[in-house]
Amino acid sequence: MKTIIVGGVAGGMSAATRLRRVDENAEITIYEAGPDVSFANCGLPYFIGGVIGKRESLLLQTPESLAARFNLDVRVNSRVTSIDRSARTVTVHNSESNETYTDSYDSLILSPGATPRKLNIPGWERSLTLRNVPDADRIVAAIGGAPKHIVILGAGFIGVELAENLRHRGHSVTIVQSGPSILSPFDPEMIEQFHANLEQHGVKILVSATATEITEYAVELSDGTRITADIVISSVGVTPDHSLAVEAGLRIGAAGGIWVDNQQRTSDPDIYAVGDAAEKESAMTGDDQMVWLANLANRHGRLVADVVGGLDVRARPSVTTGIIGAFGMAAAITGLSEKAARHANISHRSMHLHPSSHAGYYPGAESMSLKVIFASDTGRILGAQAVGKDGVDKRIDVIATAIFGGLTVSDLMDLELAYAPQFGSAKDAINQAGYVGDNIMDGRTPTVQWHELKERQSAGSALIDVRTSDEHRAGSIPGALLIPIDELRHRLNEISATDVIVHCKVGQRGHTATQILRANGITASNLDGGYLTWRAGTDSIERANSVSLPTNQ
Repeated sequence: MKTIIVGGVAGGMSAATRLRRVDENAEITIYEAGPDVSFANCGLPYFIGGVIGKRESLLLQTPESLAARFNLDVRVNSRVTSIDRSARTVTVHNSESNETYTDSYDSLILSPGATPRKLNIPGWERSLTLRNVPDADRIVAAIGGAPKHIVILGAGFIGVELAENLRHRGHSVTIVQSGPSILSPFDPEMIEQFHANLEQHGVKILVSATATEITEYAVELSDGTRITADIVISSVGVTPDHSLAVEAGLRIGAAGGIWVDNQQRTSDPDIYAVGDAAEKESAMTGDDQMVWLANLANRHGRLVADVVGGLDVRARPSVTTGIIGAFGMAAAITGLSEKAARHANISHRSMHLHPSSHAGYYPGAESMSLKVIFASDTGRILGAQAVGKDGVDKRIDVIATAIFGGLTVSDLMDLELAYAPQFGSAKDAINQAGYVGDNIMDGRTPTVQWHELKERQSAGSALIDVRTSDEHRAGSIPGALLIPIDELRHRLNEISATDVIVHCKVGQRGHTATQILRANGITASNLDGGYLTWRAGTDSIERANSVSLPTNQ
């Protein structure tokens, strides 16, 4: 049996090496259009920034090493240009020898990845993109040694990672983002802190900004802003590289990628697809979606090899979990965001917390922001986001595991997690999320979201700030009446409104105040996440609505 694999990076190479383990006698050929296989594409921004000092560190395997260990026929600089499904052959063009030939297969695995999107604007050809090692080489050569003015179009994961690494090398960096906030999978109030941290480290960010032209020395925006640019790097997203599949008449799914079943089989039973070109089923909605994550590409590469090798295995729907770090701060997400749940018409509730990374009395504790989205009726966890300087990754990984296991938000109360003062708290952030979620589900603590507050105030709800006088003076929500929590029981006569919303800094004192008011016959709700969440949310709105003035940077 002969298997041809198109694409020799994450999904393709995982399929190849796993298939060899499953079948020692299989004939396996890998065609890779570029000069390198099995390279660490997630490490490319850090090579550009000098964090990864040696180029060869990115090259995890070579055709020679793969042949020696796994008996694989790996052919680089070899692009598969067409598929003849009836003859079960592919046409291959080698860019070094300029030779074109055909090769036959019993099974064909497509893992071509994704291609950078292009903007239809004048001067686009001047921009650089980052997909592979040669792209990274071109960027390194372009930036050279002297400080440059660099404009990055797009504030996705790669764009932000590039911005951090280029700042580390001493360059001036401006990000132009067409959407209202950076890192669009996150909800705006959650990513605001991460945005501010980028700016504090010298990254200029323009949101709700559209590039209209790239000139020799600048980027022109639709509002007339002109940004000096020695170098322009495009990071405006990617599209599935499915041209082979389209030309071969394979089914393309609703999300725009190659349609596959739960064994990674395309509409042709002898052809499979994995990685960024193939669609994945969402564990949260059941819909097909595009997920650009190396871990899924590797997982599905392994799975498809098992299927080709005769094993009856099936892909699980994708939870989708990701993380990014920059300048000492991390932002992580799993499952659905609130805006994604709203878009999918899923009835849901949200909660915000601001717990410490470990016990507050132990030195070095850092505050983080944590948001959990869960189903209104069952409490099933739908998603979570976390932002902070420490402990973010492990909390999101725990919640990703909880989603995979079908846990409810109340189940988080009972998880027994590793605890010592330097690692966590006796009431870990995850457990705290369970306590808050359980109170919401049981109706003990009705909550109001930050984006609902203004409308509720307009409808007549009174807002009470239960923080201290010093906290109130340092920053307050318009219209709030200050009654510190420790004075609340003695000042109930000052509250005449029939509907009250209380808030503190993060929501904990607000929860206590809500219970006091409700015990005294006053209808009360807690502002979810307190002042910190409200401030982040309103700042994100103000930022998105701000208009940059034309300038010559």
